[in-house]
Amino acid sequence: MEHFSPFVVGGATLRAARHPIPAPTYLLPQPVEPPASPCRFCGEPLDYTFVDLGTSPLCQHHVRPHEFNRAEACYPLHARVCRSCFLVQLDEFVTSEEIFQNDYAYFSSYSASWLRHARRYTDMATERFGLTSSSLVVEVASNDGYLLQYFVEKNIPVLGIEPAGNVASYAQAKGINTLVRFFGTETARYVAQLLGQADVLLGNNVLAHVPDINDFVAGLGLLLKPDGVVTMEFPHLLRLMEGNQFDTIYHEHFSYLSFYTVERIFAHHGLTLFDVEELPTHGGSLRIFARHSASAAWPVTERVGTLRRRELAAGITDLAYYSDFEEKAKETKRKLLEFLIEAKREGKTVVGYGAPGKGNTLLNYCGIRTDFLDYTVDVSPHKQGNFLPGTRIPICHPDRIRQTQPDYVLILPWNLQEEIMEQMQDIRAWGGRFVVPIPEVQVYA
Repeated sequence: MEHFSPFVVGGATLRAARHPIPAPTYLLPQPVEPPASPCRFCGEPLDYTFVDLGTSPLCQHHVRPHEFNRAEACYPLHARVCRSCFLVQLDEFVTSEEIFQNDYAYFSSYSASWLRHARRYTDMATERFGLTSSSLVVEVASNDGYLLQYFVEKNIPVLGIEPAGNVASYAQAKGINTLVRFFGTETARYVAQLLGQADVLLGNNVLAHVPDINDFVAGLGLLLKPDGVVTMEFPHLLRLMEGNQFDTIYHEHFSYLSFYTVERIFAHHGLTLFDVEELPTHGGSLRIFARHSASAAWPVTERVGTLRRRELAAGITDLAYYSDFEEKAKETKRKLLEFLIEAKREGKTVVGYGAPGKGNTLLNYCGIRTDFLDYTVDVSPHKQGNFLPGTRIPICHPDRIRQTQPDYVLILPWNLQEEIMEQMQDIRAWGGRFVVPIPEVQVYA
């Protein structure tokens, strides 16, 4: 005998079927991945993640007091690696004009160690390239004249090209001829017609900052004399990965460069890398030396082949080499938060030193605000009195540390660790200690 379960609808008794109608299923909307962007060098689709650091505001757009209650725009910090040329890169969410606007906060001259580095470069270049009062040295992204001032002292003609007008004005006040423009093929043609081509064309920490890397490198070739020399310095991707330097990834850095990839880019535009130096700056950088491929003035040194082979042996052209970097960043985040949580539970005070771009990536990625870091300090008066983007941590004068005597000082520009620890060594008088977050948390008494 069949059994039915009666139920009532609108006063009428109905019988349920022996096989009840299944409950309706609903198709939930699934997240849609954005289309893969093309590689900024070779144009191949970018579909392989290097590291995803969430979202963050522009790292040099410090919040002024009257802007404190306004919202900030945040953009993805999702770095990908090209399967073809292995250029690690961010999408261009913000134009260079928005980043390097007239209130750009970075001034190179406030680091004593960087000034020493610049002076050593000018001594080397003057001797190696035989520069005289009839030569022309052009620096791209010349900032506040931190380097060109030493060529001026040697009576060598210079031109700085700097897009941030407020920074360029400081160089101009020093008597350094400075053109306020972005660099590329258009600017290169303009300068070549105006002053002639350069004997030495240099750029420190600018190659990573350009969204159109092809136009930029093509411009170098246009502005360089037939037997002239290009030198460029940039953080080395291998050192970034070996040192777990994920905090050096921020929107102002569009590209993260290996020697392998840079050699391909320069060769594509008729420039040969004939020498390379490995430098300790910025956690490990390369200084490349380039010439026109048609020139025989500078033979290729053994260092070029040595570094090329070392990168290939490390796996720079194998996607598997890049696969575990994101997990290393996550683990560093966990360890830093564990340290800060424990310090706060013990009633310790923690402050920061510095307001660099890398510090903003670190703090925003880790979710560190004034609940963990009371304030930070910076020697640049252009940053003091403002707040860090995103985290809204106040930026003070370094004397604040001596006034408040914190238990820990977290060094955000860890690449200047020795310089900062020397400047602030008196914190040991009250038992203060330094903390360096990268490659992982280290405490120094």
